[in-house]
Amino acid sequence: MPAIPSHVPEPSRTDPALIRNFCIIAHIDHGKSTLADRMLQLTGVVEQRQMRAQYLDRMDIERERGITIKSQAVRLPWAPTHDKSDTHILNMIDTPGHVDFTYEVSRSLAACEGTVLLVDAAQGIEAQTLANLYLAMENDLKIIPVLNKIDLPAAQPEKFSEELANLIGCQPEDVLKVSAKTGVGVDALLDRVVRDVPAPVGVKDAPARAMIFDSVYDSYRGVVTYVRVIDGQLNKRERIKMMSTGATHELLEIGVSSPEMTPADGIGVGEVGYIITGVKDVRQSKVGDTITSKEKGATEALGGYKDPKPMVFSGLYPLDGSDYPDLREALDKLQLNDAALVYEPETSAALGFGFRVGFLGLLHLDVIRERLEREFNLELIATAPNVVYRVIMEDGKEHTVTNPSEFPEGKIDKVFEPVVRATILAPSEFIGSIMELCQTRRGTLLGMDYLSEDRVEIRYTLPLAEIVFDFFDNLKSKTRGYASLDYEPTGEQDAQLVKVDILLHGDRVDAFSAVTHRDAAYAYGVRLVAKLRELIPRQAFEIPVQAAIGSRVIARETIRAIRKDVLAKCYGGDISRKRKLLEKQKEGKKRMKMVGSVEVPQEAFIAVLSSDDSAGSGKGKK
Repeated sequence: MPAIPSHVPEPSRTDPALIRNFCIIAHIDHGKSTLADRMLQLTGVVEQRQMRAQYLDRMDIERERGITIKSQAVRLPWAPTHDKSDTHILNMIDTPGHVDFTYEVSRSLAACEGTVLLVDAAQGIEAQTLANLYLAMENDLKIIPVLNKIDLPAAQPEKFSEELANLIGCQPEDVLKVSAKTGVGVDALLDRVVRDVPAPVGVKDAPARAMIFDSVYDSYRGVVTYVRVIDGQLNKRERIKMMSTGATHELLEIGVSSPEMTPADGIGVGEVGYIITGVKDVRQSKVGDTITSKEKGATEALGGYKDPKPMVFSGLYPLDGSDYPDLREALDKLQLNDAALVYEPETSAALGFGFRVGFLGLLHLDVIRERLEREFNLELIATAPNVVYRVIMEDGKEHTVTNPSEFPEGKIDKVFEPVVRATILAPSEFIGSIMELCQTRRGTLLGMDYLSEDRVEIRYTLPLAEIVFDFFDNLKSKTRGYASLDYEPTGEQDAQLVKVDILLHGDRVDAFSAVTHRDAAYAYGVRLVAKLRELIPRQAFEIPVQAAIGSRVIARETIRAIRKDVLAKCYGGDISRKRKLLEKQKEGKKRMKMVGSVEVPQEAFIAVLSSDDSAGSGKGKK
């Protein structure tokens, strides 16, 4: 193993020719974080006694679930085996693998010149491997193919290195074989990064231009912004300008992550580091913005990133209405940490004040909700996830519906729903059951390719609404856990969609409304009214629970009245006396029914909404 110099060169004086910026991309659970751990150990930036598994995964939720949610940048010194005189600086970004966090990956790729494409030697290429590879190719990055977990008994390195070589267009012997767990081959991989990944290109004497690729909120120091310097240099204590907002700040601290924050005098061309300005307003540090010097700064901003498009919407409401301002502040801070999060205020007659929040997928929703509850001590109700519909009325008016309660009344001409192009990779023995599942979800087969004699790639067009609930769970159970799924939006299609309303005692409850396909509406209505009959406590009068499409009732259950035994005092006597008492009770019930209103207990909302939601929240890993 090469000797690591004890001194890392001052960041501000590092020659761009000695810098390599790269990230690790892979399908979920293929060993990215473990490989990052070995690199931290091998380069000596983390001492053995401080080392722990998943070192770069800072959040509890990441460590518990064993997944990466946030990409993390770290600076590593490395002297290649063939040339120990020059210590190179490797800026490595560990990225998430789940389809819901593709936006994190795309931002990381924009900050790099090369990428390590990691594939599990026991599982082979999976759906997200392909998706991330295409992202890297779009960014014109140098791709280094690597097979991980070669120490596993089930590993098939020869077979999968050929698959990988065919995919990328290289020779099977060019595919590196490593074991991130034992450390075998990791030093050769670092040497390959130094050799193959191009050095960053930038103009050293030009006005400073740095791109913000991530930011986090620190309750003591304010906003911590992570930047990649493209041109010029940023120095401590100079005044900087945010080009999109025009706001100016003083650089109180600047430095690099190695992997803990290490202050420096400045950072130059091609370097990745962090800056702290003491700003507490989270809206002033927008991901994708360009930072320049206030004096003699750049006039042209960098390209930035494409804004992420939310795929799934859900309403988030505090259980206690007085927590509404805290929820707003928490979402502000989380949006800084997760640029893919979008939200706007909304109100519900049943749930009070809350927010309509847009997510990239169901795992994203699950993680954000859990982070809000853990990090900000909030108790929340999340309404059932739904997608965005476009409704065109017969008079030509157009409505965009992100919430079922916004679905317009009246004569509807067409309803358009978002569709996605889904790619499923699975063993060929499961083709029949996968196709059956996709057909029942209104899917259209686009094509099928065999990657090898026993692995197949199936492409389908599917309505997004059909896959945001339990599609992935069903796919996993039908393929014994072997299938992997990736999807990307491809537009919209005209569909037979209706809004199903739930009526309690004749009053519509907006929180239980849902937009569903006409063929599935009856089943949804029957299921929900049966559930509500069990959850809503009996009142002193009879309550009809109905599911309706417009004015047509499609399902009904009745919550029986609690009835006092008015005949208890009648021992014997004429039947007319008993009938008189019963008629009197009946009149009272009728009068009560006219003025009575049904209060839906909070527990019923939580039970119905969370049970609908849980259909999609057991997603695990894709």
